[in-house]
Amino acid sequence: MSSRTLPLLFINLGGEMLYILDQRLRAQNIPADKAKKVMNDIITTMFNKKFLEELFKPQELYSKKALRTVFDRLAHASIMRLNQASMDKLYDLMTMAFKYQVLLCPRPKDILLVSFNHMDAIKDFVKDTPSILSQVDETYRQLIEMYTPLSSGEFQLIRQTLLIFFQDMHIRVSIFLKDKVQNSNGRFVLPTSGSVPHGTQVPGLIRIFSCTGEELTRQQFNNGGNYNAALREGSFEIFGDRVTKLGTNMYSVSRPVETHMSGTSKNSAQHTKVSAAPNPLAKEELNLLARLMGGLEVEKPGNTDSVSLHVIPDELSYGVINIQATKDQQANAELAKIMGEFTESGDQSPGASSKGDDLLAMMDGL
Repeated sequence: MSSRTLPLLFINLGGEMLYILDQRLRAQNIPADKAKKVMNDIITTMFNKKFLEELFKPQELYSKKALRTVFDRLAHASIMRLNQASMDKLYDLMTMAFKYQVLLCPRPKDILLVSFNHMDAIKDFVKDTPSILSQVDETYRQLIEMYTPLSSGEFQLIRQTLLIFFQDMHIRVSIFLKDKVQNSNGRFVLPTSGSVPHGTQVPGLIRIFSCTGEELTRQQFNNGGNYNAALREGSFEIFGDRVTKLGTNMYSVSRPVETHMSGTSKNSAQHTKVSAAPNPLAKEELNLLARLMGGLEVEKPGNTDSVSLHVIPDELSYGVINIQATKDQQANAELAKIMGEFTESGDQSPGASSKGDDLLAMMDGL
């Protein structure tokens, strides 16, 4: 198990959460100032300096329950409120998207490129807010400083740690099912086509050498797929072409779900920007989330600091539960209940529990 996995897990899951929330805020016609406040508040909390200092310390991954609670609190860091069903659906979409990206990375090191794709999108969300932008830039620096010197073996250990974390998660996602990259049992279908990892050759040739290094014979064989050589390596700098599309917004029209091991960008000069319009292939999944979330309504003047959710728990509901959520009271009560469950025997070690509590306590203070 790698002790350097937690920052990558948190940043990538956070990026996926922001993609979904941004799409829902647009789709439900939330006033621009309210939508911007929601996104800015969440990103500010996500990249808080003290929070990241704790996050970047070498440590084991938190338990699934503790990490879920961190994202519960992060999602409610602003005036937006989600009920339990909405949060469950949001977290499922986040985790399955990142699991798919980890599985499709051509090289373990490319997990860092996926992270940079998420960071690039987050940076674009706050491009007009210099104070938050500086927080994001500082996180870029920390990522580059911590991860670019690592060996391939260390990245392989990070990838293995992530896959162990995700191994029991098999939630079906309609955008993946429609693209036939996920089976009905929730397991992903790995492709037998696309670009091979950068620095490797397309399989299909066996060369035999003598003890002196002289090539003696060559033999061709059928590799069973349709592979091509990688044109170039993605950039591991703050600015640059990441090459792979893994980690970009799959809810936008111009960015279909990645079904190959690696993608190539037509523009080598800069990171390709994606459209904010919804991807038709993602419509069903987001419509379900919309039914769970209901319509976001801004309170009348006099209570301008909160947003209420009219939530329909599921498709079989005959009535509408009207939740008037103030900024902190209901969320704190719900989170206190979740925190109470941490005392039960679970899948976390005492050390992991203590570290998770420290991070959660830090989020309370933000």
